[in-house]
Amino acid sequence: MTPPGARALFAGFFSVGMLGFGGVLPLARRMIVEERRWLSASEFTDLLALCQFMPGPNIVNFSVALGARFAGPAGSAAALSGLLAGPVAVVIGLGVLYTRFGALPVVAHAFVGLASAASGLVLATALNIAAPLRTRPKSMLVAGAAFAALALLRLPLLPVLLVLLPAGVLTAPRTRG
Repeated sequence: MTPPGARALFAGFFSVGMLGFGGVLPLARRMIVEERRWLSASEFTDLLALCQFMPGPNIVNFSVALGARFAGPAGSAAALSGLLAGPVAVVIGLGVLYTRFGALPVVAHAFVGLASAASGLVLATALNIAAPLRTRPKSMLVAGAAFAALALLRLPLLPVLLVLLPAGVLTAPRTRG
């Protein structure tokens, strides 16, 4: 596989940004892992884990990190610009429309339906991202602990990360770099 350049990174992330209203992570994974094969499923999960630990939106962090990996600072700028250019213009336009029509009952009902679809999309993405962990029982244990702490016990994110990050690092398989 030839590493993507800045132009390919911009185009890839632009398409993801324009197609992924409400969350682009599932589309980004499909584009990066399945369609363009820039990363393996395991590499995607590992890079996403790093990006989730950093402050800011995960997909923004991911675009910058992936762009830097393949094309340095220009790749970071291209991937980030591609990800944000189209959606920013669309969101501004939708904001204008929502200001005008947001109080209509049909709009409120549409948002309830969108919330259901978005929940299913998030769940499906979580399962796809966790798939490479099936062969890593210790990593599955750390993931299960994170789920229990955050979703079931509703503990704050930062303390959970501070406890589970060292556990994740210690249980991760050693690879040669």
